[in-house]
Amino acid sequence: MDQAQGLRKIVETKAVEARRRMISGSTAPRSIQHAPRVISVTSGKGGVGKTNIVGNLAVAFARLGKKVLIFDADLGLANIDIIFGLNPSYHMGHVIDGEKSLADVMVEGPEGIRIIPAGSGVAELTHLSEGQKLNLLSEFEALDDMLDVFLIDTGAGISANVVYFNLAADECIIVVTDEPTSITDAYAMIKVMFTQHGTKHFKILVNMVKDNSVAKAVYENLSQVADRFLNGVLLEYIGFIPGDELMRKAVLRRKPVMSLYPGAECSKQFIKLAAGILESPRRHESDGNIKFFLKRFIGFRTSQMLGDTQ
Repeated sequence: MDQAQGLRKIVETKAVEARRRMISGSTAPRSIQHAPRVISVTSGKGGVGKTNIVGNLAVAFARLGKKVLIFDADLGLANIDIIFGLNPSYHMGHVIDGEKSLADVMVEGPEGIRIIPAGSGVAELTHLSEGQKLNLLSEFEALDDMLDVFLIDTGAGISANVVYFNLAADECIIVVTDEPTSITDAYAMIKVMFTQHGTKHFKILVNMVKDNSVAKAVYENLSQVADRFLNGVLLEYIGFIPGDELMRKAVLRRKPVMSLYPGAECSKQFIKLAAGILESPRRHESDGNIKFFLKRFIGFRTSQMLGDTQ
């Protein structure tokens, strides 16, 4: 038996065990009130500080007493590990192949935050066998009792992977700056998710601006265009992160600004942002289970692949 056959057998065995647990009902989901919040953070274009926001927002949630896991789903520029100064040995691809469990792959950052590195594993999520699907669903299901917040750092732009990660999450935060191209590309993201997939609610976070008045102007600009051309879309302004030299210094030192400069204005805004998100109501249609996040993502990808073959 070669190595590939051995790995396939491991995955198939774990998949059978997962199916038995699902059938027996031994893995009852948590109630929606106590289930982790599954939040994607995305942007219409790169260079808006999205990954930096994910890292510092995770620290802010942890400071508020929440157990946080980051899923680095940015295939093109998977660099959440850089923000935390980490050098992971494994990634999602090892879990998909059955070589490692999620627990083996996860690495720990500051404040007890855990990270699932992406590597080539994000691309492999688009071509899963039935055994691999069941195995991954089982692995993700085990996370439910370990977490309060599940943050997904997506890629930028409107590629299929980015869109489907946003659709699979319960809440979607779109990061935008005051640059015209950022606003235009954020609108393109909203338009695709609304017109092609029916998503109506988006949280808007404005980054790297002088103050709240500038941020509100950016939001109003985006909101007015959406109101005019996308009837029924709701854009919720959730705050801003000010441009700060201390943020740049923290990036150069491969540390979150929240850890190095907790008294900085941007750090205070991250705490305010995290608290506001936790206080906001959950979506009623949410399944309230991390397993269902992956199930929805796989479902969206499968639908697209079937469409491509017709």
